[in-house]
Amino acid sequence: MIHKLAALYTEFASKLKDLPPLAFRLVLAYGFYGPAFKKLNNFGDIVQWFDKGLGLPFPELNAYLATGTELAGVFLLALGLATRFISVPLMVTMLVAIGTVHWSNGFAASDNGFEIPFYYLLMLFSLVVTGAGRFSLDHLIASKYAVKGEN
Repeated sequence: MIHKLAALYTEFASKLKDLPPLAFRLVLAYGFYGPAFKKLNNFGDIVQWFDKGLGLPFPELNAYLATGTELAGVFLLALGLATRFISVPLMVTMLVAIGTVHWSNGFAASDNGFEIPFYYLLMLFSLVVTGAGRFSLDHLIASKYAVKGEN
């Protein structure tokens, strides 16, 4: 009886294994949407903030990199396209955001702390390790061209 229940559970769980990467991708795409378009629509202000407010070197270059990475992330994560590729620079963006903006406010998200960027970092890391999952263009392309190791 226990073996049958275990087998049933294993079969059920295997059918659900592609839902977490899909959920992570969609949550992240939604989460990056607002900040990405805010940066895009107020680019000059972002450059000034990166320069005077945060004291980042090469503020214009960093503003381009952050804005471009987040914009690409919105679309690529939503589609599940180049998921592992875009997740790495998004992780770097989250580490920079935590280190320059959020860390001094502590963990609590309500105080602009690093809680939300940290969760994003963990979800991105999971996507780097597991890939986009079956419900993605990555999977469709890998299946079509029989690329081994990509889900």
